[in-house]
Amino acid sequence: MRVALVHDYINDFGGAERVLLALSEIYPKAPIYTLYAKKNSAAYKRFKNRHIIESWFANLPFPDKLISPFRFLIPMLWSKFDFSKFDFVITSSSWAITKGIKKGKNTTEICYLHTPPRYLYGFDSSRRYKNKYFQKLLKAYSLIVNHFMRLYDFEHAQKVDYFIVNSKNVQLRCQKYYRRDSTIIYPPVDTNVSKDNSKLNLLIDLPKKYYLAGGRLVAAKNFDLIIKTMNKLYLPLLIYGSGSEEKHLRKIAGPTITFLGNINDHDLHYLYKNAICFVVAQRDEDFGITPIEANAEGTPVIAFHDGGYLETVIEGKTGIFFDELTSKSLAKAIKKLEKNKFNPTTLQNHAQKFSKKRFQQQIQKFIKSKLQI
Repeated sequence: MRVALVHDYINDFGGAERVLLALSEIYPKAPIYTLYAKKNSAAYKRFKNRHIIESWFANLPFPDKLISPFRFLIPMLWSKFDFSKFDFVITSSSWAITKGIKKGKNTTEICYLHTPPRYLYGFDSSRRYKNKYFQKLLKAYSLIVNHFMRLYDFEHAQKVDYFIVNSKNVQLRCQKYYRRDSTIIYPPVDTNVSKDNSKLNLLIDLPKKYYLAGGRLVAAKNFDLIIKTMNKLYLPLLIYGSGSEEKHLRKIAGPTITFLGNINDHDLHYLYKNAICFVVAQRDEDFGITPIEANAEGTPVIAFHDGGYLETVIEGKTGIFFDELTSKSLAKAIKKLEKNKFNPTTLQNHAQKFSKKRFQQQIQKFIKSKLQI
C-alpha cells in the first residue's frame, strides 16, 4: 500500500505532532507533506529522519512568522501537491486547513481532525495583540480574508472520505461547521510511567514542592491567569515549553515562577511525577493531552471546567475543576485540591485509556474497515 501523511507544519511539538509521530510509526516509509519544517524546532528533531516534503513556502525567510499573515496563500500551497499516486492519505488537520487534498479516483483520504481552524470560527487563538490600532487593522484584515478561508475550509471538508476526530468536543464542531459525521479516536498520550529515578537534567534547583504548567506558551492557553494567581498566592510554579507569549509571560511572572524552556522527555516525566499538580486553563480546549500525561505519572490536575477537559478529567478522582477564568476561582480550586487525597494508581489506570498503543490499534482497525484490507 502506498501511503502518505500530511500535516500543517513542523515547528512546535504538541498534541497534533504526537499524533503525527504515532502515525509515522505505523507507516515509517510514508512521506510527510507539510507547508514548512523549521529545522531547529522541537518538532523537527522528532521527524528529521523521516522523508519530509515541504511546500515552496518553506524557501521563504522566516516561514513560521509569515504563514499567519499570508494565510490566504494556503489554498495555492496545498494545490501544488498531487497525491493521486497514493492508495490512501492521512491528513492531520487543524490550523492550515490540511484536508481535501488533490487525489486520484483510487486514493482515499482519511482526515484526523484536531479541530476546525480556531481563528476561522471564533475560538481563542494563539496570539493576543496589545496594540489597539494593530488589533483594528487585524480585525479588518480577518473579516475579509477569513470569510473566503471559511468557504475554502467547508468546500475541502466535503472532499474528505472519512473523518476521525480527537474528542466529542471536536466531533460537535465537525458536524456544526462541516455537516460531516466522524469517528472519535482519542489522540495518543505518553502513558509509560517513568521508572528512571535519576535526577533532573536541567541545571536548576527545584523547590521541594511545586505546581506545574506548560506546553505551547500561546495566548489561548491562559498561562497569564495561572501566573497571576500563583503570584497572588506566592506559590512555586514551574512552566515548561515555548511560544509566542513567552516574552509577555516572563514580564508578568513573580519571584516564585520559573521558566524551563523546551525540555526532554526524561525531565518532563520527572517534573510530572514530583509536582503537587498540573494546571491547565484553556477555554474550549480541543482535547487536552497534558492532563493525561500528568495522570500517567500519578499526579492530579486542576483544569478549567470546559471543552475537552470534560472528557479527560474526573472531578475528585483525577483532578479538580474551576468554573471561571478568574484568579479567585482558580485559587479556590487550588485550596480544594490541597485538602483532597488522590490515589496514584487510580490516576495511572485512567491515563491508560489514552495510551499510544490503544491509539495505533484503533487507527489500524479503522483503516482496515474502510479500505477493506
